Amino acid sequence: MDRTQKYLEDMLSSITNIELFLSTRPREYEKFLEDRCFRSAVQWEIAIIGEAMNKLLKLNPDVEITDKKRIVATRNYLIHGYDSLRPDIIWSIVINHLPILKKEIQDLLN
Repeated sequence: MDRTQKYLEDMLSSITNIELFLSTRPREYEKFLEDRCFRSAVQWEIAIIGEAMNKLLKLNPDVEITDKKRIVATRNYLIHGYDSLRPDIIWSIVINHLPILKKEIQDLLN
């Protein structure tokens, strides 16, 4: 398996994990706020997505993924800005942006 495919599959795996977390809970922001374990798990998977994207961009800077640099910036925000983390931003990523990213990754893998 080449590295590009590996990083795409790593990102897809993290998205699948987040979908699994969501499948066992109400899709409500308030529930996300109340469940520290859930928030931590989601944040970790988003950090993995950002790290895999960072490595992918070093190999293939022209990969056709929307907001690829913002994905890396989000990873940096999660890791370095932990003390100013805004859960509403994380929730917005999960609800609004991950479905788009998932589709783009699946298209690239196919």
